[in-house]
Amino acid sequence: MAYNVFSLAQVKRTFGLQLHEQTNVFGAIAPLPISELLQTILAENIPLALAIHTEKARSELIIMPILVELRRLMNREISLFSGIEFNVDPLQGLNGVCDFVVAGSPEQLILTAPLLMLVEAKNDNIKAGLGQCMAEMIAAQLFNERENIPISTLYGVVTTGSIWKFLKLAGTIMTVDQPEYYLEQIDTIMGILASIVRPYISQQQ
Repeated sequence: MAYNVFSLAQVKRTFGLQLHEQTNVFGAIAPLPISELLQTILAENIPLALAIHTEKARSELIIMPILVELRRLMNREISLFSGIEFNVDPLQGLNGVCDFVVAGSPEQLILTAPLLMLVEAKNDNIKAGLGQCMAEMIAAQLFNERENIPISTLYGVVTTGSIWKFLKLAGTIMTVDQPEYYLEQIDTIMGILASIVRPYISQQQ
């Protein structure tokens, strides 16, 4: 078994999760304007990604530039991993390749302090990606516990590139934010991403 095999029902049952669906988990977060550079990149890349219409194109042309912008806005005090193998507990199915991981550490050579797990939704199906994302969040939680890394709350995103849906894990409580955010709300998306990682930057300083 691997992360991408987990359905929502399976991950809930296997790991004893309590699922909460909540409206506007991030409703109080202020938008964070993106740079002119990212505006230019997305204006060029989005029509191309939609025309190519593959997951790889959306990953490279939309998702990665947004995460690179997040890293820049955080003064490179976080690290970003793409297509990384993350084998935490194969016996429980917590193994496989993660699409993207954002870590609360500037260390780029080795994954340390995974904080945000991002899953690219297959076949534009956000709901189908929730189980995989939750499994990766549980793996990150277990990894941090083993390494004595004090991250009490973990976050996840399932995205098609055009649509972004956020999750939060604290203990065994998995909160699914009901709203879906669209690229037209990129400043709001960036504000949410920044609110997730900023506290861990403060801990390093």
